Parts: sequence; C-alpha cells; structure tokens
Amino acid sequence: MKPLDELVDGYLRIDSAQPLSGSLVRAVNDLCDRAEDADRDLVLVLHVIGRHAITSDRSWPGEVGIDLVSKWERALRRLERLNAVTIAVAERTCWGPTLNVLLAADYRIGAPDLRLSIAGGERELWPGMAVHRLANQIGVARSRQMVLFGVQVTAARAWEIGLLDDVTDDLAAAVSAAADLAGGLTGAELAIRRRLLLDAANSSFEDSLGAHLAACDRTLRLGAERPAGPAAGGRITADA
Repeated sequence: MKPLDELVDGYLRIDSAQPLSGSLVRAVNDLCDRAEDADRDLVLVLHVIGRHAITSDRSWPGEVGIDLVSKWERALRRLERLNAVTIAVAERTCWGPTLNVLLAADYRIGAPDLRLSIAGGERELWPGMAVHRLANQIGVARSRQMVLFGVQVTAARAWEIGLLDDVTDDLAAAVSAAADLAGGLTGAELAIRRRLLLDAANSSFEDSLGAHLAACDRTLRLGAERPAGPAAGGRITADA
C-alpha cells in the first residue's frame, strides 16, 4: 500500500511533542491556502502522531502569548470550515495540537494503540477550544471525565462514543476507504452540511431556520443534476 501522503491530494503531519509556534500555525494556514486556491475539490490527510505516553514537560502550548493562541484557534476554525474533505489519522497518545486537529477533521481514523487526552503532564488541562469541541461533538456527560479528571480514552472507547470513525492497523486502506466514502461530494456541498451540523448543537430552531432554508433553496435550484467529478491534479504535502 502507498504511503499516506500519496493516497490523497494534501498531507500535513503534526506531532504531540511540538509546542505551539508560529510555524505550526503557518503550516495549518498554508494547507488551507492551497486547498482554497485549488481549482478542484480536494481530500486532505491530517496525520497526527502522539508520543508513547504523556510526559510532564508541559510542552503544550509552551511559553506563548495569548495572540499566538488566538491565531492557532483561528487556524483550526479555518481548517474546520474548508471546502475540502479532511481525514485525520491518529497514532499513539494524542493531546495538545494532535487532539485539536483530530477534533477539527471530518473523518477520524485511529490506530489500535491510540489514546486521547485533553490533559497533559500531571493531568494539567489546557482550556482551549478542544473542550468546546468535545462537549459539542459527544456531549457534556461523555466529556466530563476527560475534562474534569484528565482521563485518557482508548481507541476502542473513542470509537464507541463517536470521536473516531474507524480503528484499524491498516491506516492506508482506511484512508482510501474514507476518500471513497466522500467521493462525489463537492467541497461546497460538504462545507454546507458540516456548517449545519456544527451549528445545530448550539443554535435554537429559530436561529437555525434561515441557514437551513438557504441550503434547501440551493438544493432546489441545483435540481437533480450532479456536478462533474474532480479533475486530476497534483498533491499537496506539508510537515508542521
């Protein structure tokens, strides 16, 4: 099977050991720039690799200012709203940047050795938007032990509660299957579906109605005609 970066249109690798930095923010923004500038719909892999165990070195986020934290959160939000399919592939013990990126992806694949933690060394919690994403995606009850007590979640448990879509030791085959699953969807269509889904948990019926009616109107105007498939093109590869 081919390496992960040869299976899709774009690839970004992020390691749990790296601190928050300008280069990390730029790596995410650069991938977003390239996806937005492409003349076709892309499938991107976000390869997040943790350590074999959480250490107590407080590497995340490191010694940074709130301005850089804000830029990081904005880059993740941008990634979360791309007109592109994002597939996260996660290995080992992920927290910090790797957990953040995983939670922003459309489809999540975990290796059997994966463990997820929102807390770092000595169960110290970084109160970033990962807390919001966890509660929004799996609910307060299922997030409580992770957030309050720093409990780690195994790959099997993450799959059970919906944080992962697949657990396998054949990561390349899972990426290919996920790309096939998204086949035929345009980036614009995916972005609309994603936006409606993300907003549903935090918006009232009345607040959501306008966005849903606009999406219904768009579907009616497009009719039953399906857009042409994406043209062939080059891949995008990056390493944070």
